[in-house]
Amino acid sequence: MELHLKGKVAVVTGASKGIGLSVVEGLAREGAKVVAGSRGSTPELDALAASHDITVVSVDLSSPEGPETLIRRAVERHGRIDVLVNNVGAAEPRSSFLEVSEADWQQVFGLTFFSAVRASRAALPHLLEAEGASIVNISSINAQLPFPMVVDYSAAKAALTNLNKSLSEEFAPKGVRVNAIAPGPVRTPFWTAPGAFADATAAAAGTTAQEALDVVVPQSMGISSGRITEPHEVADLALFLASPVAGNITGAEIVIDGGQVKTL
Repeated sequence: MELHLKGKVAVVTGASKGIGLSVVEGLAREGAKVVAGSRGSTPELDALAASHDITVVSVDLSSPEGPETLIRRAVERHGRIDVLVNNVGAAEPRSSFLEVSEADWQQVFGLTFFSAVRASRAALPHLLEAEGASIVNISSINAQLPFPMVVDYSAAKAALTNLNKSLSEEFAPKGVRVNAIAPGPVRTPFWTAPGAFADATAAAAGTTAQEALDVVVPQSMGISSGRITEPHEVADLALFLASPVAGNITGAEIVIDGGQVKTL
């Protein structure tokens, strides 16, 4: 399917690994000009930038000025913005709501929610000038299925899902579509990094992190497909929503979770 993204200017947050890296790769493959924002780069992102029109911007997206800096760099580099993908987010396994400090709440909301608020606010004046512009917000099924192990992250993603609908209501009539994706578990550093959720699940189940991801998580979470989602599958959906092919889809939140969520 031709997505008609060639030549489009796209900004991606949280672009150095996981879903963000896959989105950058997919956009570059489609011929888009990508501005990739993250705290630091990775060898994988650097390799992509060496062979495609990708500008890597090292920026703290949790800071009040970070998202605006990223958008400004994109406009300075390309003169416009057509697509914004708000992907950056963070969480750590929690044993209880009572262990989550004020600083923890501020950090998780700053990176997971306020980064999207600030990036959208900075990008929208430019998106409104573009033809067929769009915002794609990477939310989570935890916005609808709060889980104590990620209580702060769940709340931040619920706020992002609400923001998604509000932005669509205001800006879709003005030509900027706004949609969200709600993934279930995805094979990213969110799960696979040392001390992250695969390790926590493995410790509770008395198994390895690999076994936890491949067997324990799909079974315990009722994932109908029997496996967790791969990053490129989320990225493919993000590219579709960002593209003119999805020209009358706005205000939607599309779940990609292998059938984990059973309700309509």
